[in-house]
Amino acid sequence: MPPKASLEIECQVLDGAELDIDFHLASPEGKTLVFEQRKSDGVHTVESEVGDYMFCFDNTFSTISEKGIFFERILDNMGGQAQEQEDWEKYITGTDMLEMKMEDILESTNSIKSRLSKSGNIQTVLRAFEQLDRVNFWSMVNLVVMVVVSAIQVYMLKSLLEDKRKSKT
Repeated sequence: MPPKASLEIECQVLDGAELDIDFHLASPEGKTLVFEQRKSDGVHTVESEVGDYMFCFDNTFSTISEKGIFFERILDNMGGQAQEQEDWEKYITGTDMLEMKMEDILESTNSIKSRLSKSGNIQTVLRAFEQLDRVNFWSMVNLVVMVVVSAIQVYMLKSLLEDKRKSKT
């Protein structure tokens, strides 16, 4: 990560028993920044230092069941704007007024680009939540069907074993 950049990690357990996992985020020096145990989702944002970050999803507490995880790493303020500014300056000729207008256009374009990127990221996260909701809905439908079928089977079996003869004493 370059200096003064922002790192955001979003995660959600989509599949597996208990829908929980341990999460660990460490700085370039190895210092623990985030450590969460048995969480089903989370959003973690850090202002970065220069270097490589490490994040880990740990499922060792539940070795029997596998987990399906959605995660997204979002990097903001990566320092590419200075290079883009230099690229634009090649095409600028004329007065200072034109330069000011081009800077305003560049700033607006970068703002729009950043907002569109964040919007796309949020939509991806919402799709993951929607998928989990869909799984929960169909699980409930299957559960209701199984309960109804079980009740019908108990009723049918009971009616087969019931003695319908009338006894006289």
